[in-house]
Amino acid sequence: MRKIFVLDTNILLTNPNSIFQFEEHEIVLPITVIEEIDNFKSKQSETGRNAREISRILDRLRTRGTLSQGIPLFEDRDDSGMIRVHLNQTASILPEHLVQNADNKILSVALNLQEQTTDKEVILVSKDANLRIKADAFGLKAENYEADRVDVSRLYTGVSTLQVDKDVINNLYAKREAEFEKDGLIANQYLILEDENDSNQVVYGAYNAAEKKVRMVENNPDGVWGIFPRNIQQNFALDALLNDDIKLLTLSGGAGTGKTLLAVAAGLAKTTDEDKYHKLLVSRPIFPLGRDVGFLPGDLDEKLNPWMQPIFDNLELLLGGGVQSKKKGTSRGYEELINQGILAVEPLTYIRGRSLPNQFFIVDEAQNLTPHEIKTILTRAGDDTKVVLTGDPYQIDHPYLDAENNGLTYVIERFKNCDIAAHVTLAKGERSGLASLAAKLL
Repeated sequence: MRKIFVLDTNILLTNPNSIFQFEEHEIVLPITVIEEIDNFKSKQSETGRNAREISRILDRLRTRGTLSQGIPLFEDRDDSGMIRVHLNQTASILPEHLVQNADNKILSVALNLQEQTTDKEVILVSKDANLRIKADAFGLKAENYEADRVDVSRLYTGVSTLQVDKDVINNLYAKREAEFEKDGLIANQYLILEDENDSNQVVYGAYNAAEKKVRMVENNPDGVWGIFPRNIQQNFALDALLNDDIKLLTLSGGAGTGKTLLAVAAGLAKTTDEDKYHKLLVSRPIFPLGRDVGFLPGDLDEKLNPWMQPIFDNLELLLGGGVQSKKKGTSRGYEELINQGILAVEPLTYIRGRSLPNQFFIVDEAQNLTPHEIKTILTRAGDDTKVVLTGDPYQIDHPYLDAENNGLTYVIERFKNCDIAAHVTLAKGERSGLASLAAKLL
């Protein structure tokens, strides 16, 4: 049965192509939504770019007919859904004192459609939880936009524990790899293989889906740039970071689990020691924790320094900087690498339109990116570039994102069975005893 979906403005501002995800159903855009899009179109931000993009999409669609009457979304499909702009907002089921702001005007349109339509279900789609609550209070069905949502309780962890015959374990120890086939295994999935008769006999491996083999993953005794993995998940993460066949790696985990530090250490090793990549590029989105401090003085580098400081902290630890080197008056090691063009620390603000070949590209705090922004970033990767996304899906500062619809979880789910991608969830905090206890108790 075809349905009518009334879309809130935030759906379009987050993903302009969302209108094409409703297949055979009818989409209704209240005129208030068009007005709100117009208010955002001049902003020099991702929201502003999305506002301009949805305006262009609607402008192209209107060449096929009249938006107020309804236009097919797909010209080549008999079961194409329709999109129309709803103009009549004079009569309202809502009390007059409530029909003041834009959200309530959108809700009013949906309620009117529900009253006038008997053969189709009317559903309001919004990322605004308060608007969904109000819709429910008035007896209207309301949903979040589900196309880019992931069930975070079932999110792929990248690591699985299996009970196996002792011959598999013996073969791995003897040959460092063994043929292994089991339903449900995913490309580049890391495995903890236990002897089915003796749980103390354990071997760690990585699954090769193309060859249906398991490669033994050993502890890294030498570490990377003075960083040694402290638990098995960190060891798996380091293995994936140093594996040149893996072009996309996602690392998720709570505060202090070592995501960024391991990624930066591996990137330095690959660019300076092995000369595998021309440059280590480390970037992160600009979102404040708590109230923003406003405009910052200085040139571009000075303005960005507070936002990039978490990355500089990791670089100072790896390169032996910090308090002692400052007391001695020595320059920090990462500044020399930056001057040589080997290392770059940049915000994601200016990533659009770039091409990044032969780089070890780390995107920190990727949970604060939308799926659309993640797509923009990944499509920048050129030949021989490795992209590492790190973040904690439960620490989100973006107003329209949560643990289920952020860019990091979206990529984990979409790429989980690709031969060139891998994922590891880091569960144990290793920053300090206090940090681990705070993450657990608070």
